[in-house]
Amino acid sequence: MTARPRAHLALADGTAFPGFSWGAEATSVGEAVFTTGMTGYQEVLTDPSYTGQLVVMTAPQIGNTGVNSADHEHVGGRPQVAGFVVRDPSPVTSSHRAEESLGEWLARSGVAAIGGVDTRAVVRHLRETGAQNACIGTGSVAELVDRARAAPSMEGLDLVERVTPAAPYEFTESRAEWSTAFDAQRLFHDPARQRPTRWHVVALDFGAKRNILRCLVDLGCRLTVVPARTSAADVLALRPDGIFLSNGPGDPAAVGHAIATIRELLGQRPMFGICLGHQLLALALGARTYKLKFGHRGLNQPVKDLTTGRVEITSQNHGFVVDVGSLGAAARSTHLHLNDGTSEGLEAPEARCFSVQYHPEAAAGPHDALYLFERFGAAMDHA
Repeated sequence: MTARPRAHLALADGTAFPGFSWGAEATSVGEAVFTTGMTGYQEVLTDPSYTGQLVVMTAPQIGNTGVNSADHEHVGGRPQVAGFVVRDPSPVTSSHRAEESLGEWLARSGVAAIGGVDTRAVVRHLRETGAQNACIGTGSVAELVDRARAAPSMEGLDLVERVTPAAPYEFTESRAEWSTAFDAQRLFHDPARQRPTRWHVVALDFGAKRNILRCLVDLGCRLTVVPARTSAADVLALRPDGIFLSNGPGDPAAVGHAIATIRELLGQRPMFGICLGHQLLALALGARTYKLKFGHRGLNQPVKDLTTGRVEITSQNHGFVVDVGSLGAAARSTHLHLNDGTSEGLEAPEARCFSVQYHPEAAAGPHDALYLFERFGAAMDHA
């Protein structure tokens, strides 16, 4: 086997972790974060919420099942991460669904990656010091550290413009067409694989995951996806039965145009938000957000539904959260993260809206929270 070039993951605080260059031969800068998922690396790589980030995988061996076009979470099928950090890139691809190896796909897509890294040490360091800017490359450590320090902070950064579509489009792909027959037949406790269309939903796309849109289609929605800068008047001109606010990257407080639009839409139609959409909704209601030390990223995050008392295992990917104390009387917190007590959901009945911080669409991740799509359907039924 040809020797791979020596490389480093260098953090802005001057700490460096050695490894070897893997994927595209490039130097890449972004915010170093870690995710605790044991599976779902392809979904991580293509999730627009990871835009601008160097993602460290805590699972030791990555790439075993290769890459296939069906599991991309970006609607256009492109990787979204700034870079990728793993312990042991699998030399073997073993899956009947694989279309190419992970390393080949990263190289073809221009994504810089580093293997052979002591990812446990990286995660311990980030847990102590917090997520921070970093650089992957084969240059000197001093050069890589300088580049990391020169990069803009994630706080105050509007990344939505990088991932939102240029024009509206209709999304018709069903989750039932993609998932296994066993899973599809049980989606939303309905024996039919896809429900008849009952509602028209307009989705504001701040970096939407493909499987969220699939879940809305399977719920029975005719789905019109619009760019983030679509005005409230243009959204309402489409005569929707409901409005969906998608996930996405960056600092929610920096996306002022979306906050203003959502504020105009409050009370006009039933509204459901996920992740960045949840944070933007809170800001539109007058609340504040703040940055977590190292964020919640993974498929095993415990959340308590404060309405039912039920505990869910959830998929999450976010670095900012809503300040519950700033909600006031405008809304109430409905879900609680059991690891650190932060808010994971809100509802404002008078404004006809609710949202969650985590990802109920289960790509990748558990299916505990699929009922939230049902809740959105019920809200449109009673509008």
